[in-house]
Amino acid sequence: MKNVINLRAYANIPLIPTLVLLDLQQEYIASPRLFSIPKLDPALENCRAILAHARRIGIPVAFLRMVGSSPFFNPVLSYSHWIPGFEPLTSEMVFERSKPSCYANPEFSNAMAACGGHFVLAGFSGEGACLATALEAFHRGHRVTFLSDASASRGLAGLEATRVHETVVQLIGLYADVTTSRDWIDSQSSLRAFAGQFDGNY
Repeated sequence: MKNVINLRAYANIPLIPTLVLLDLQQEYIASPRLFSIPKLDPALENCRAILAHARRIGIPVAFLRMVGSSPFFNPVLSYSHWIPGFEPLTSEMVFERSKPSCYANPEFSNAMAACGGHFVLAGFSGEGACLATALEAFHRGHRVTFLSDASASRGLAGLEATRVHETVVQLIGLYADVTTSRDWIDSQSSLRAFAGQFDGNY
């Protein structure tokens, strides 16, 4: 019999996370701009890997970008554009905001609530947008998984960027699950099996 759908599999749909990629904008790679982060390549490669993985197995993807009227993140300047390779597809969500937390955009807040409040967080910057978003998600009862090696932080108060990021990861760990990109990708085997149940069945 054709067109048979395993309804029990649908019961797990709320457990499927949304991949939220924060501020993958050229402002962070344009040295010596104020917001540029040194040694960003490893974090960017991990962002590429998790984005490719999410697209491959059909996990929803949301892109967030900062916009402002100052010389930084100004939409009329090229620095606010997406880093090459991270341009959203037309099927993916895009949200803009002018404050660090993703929840500064009400549409993002509504979308995450409608999706079960479970999302995977990566991008820039750790000490700003990622930390602010994780904190607010915690207060809203949402579940966040932070991919520590798919993010990076800027140096602060004389501390090197790597030291700042190490501290930020510890802080976010108080409010969210923290893991690596590789471990998160490996953990998605059940979702790949879930997707396979529907191949050719509808």
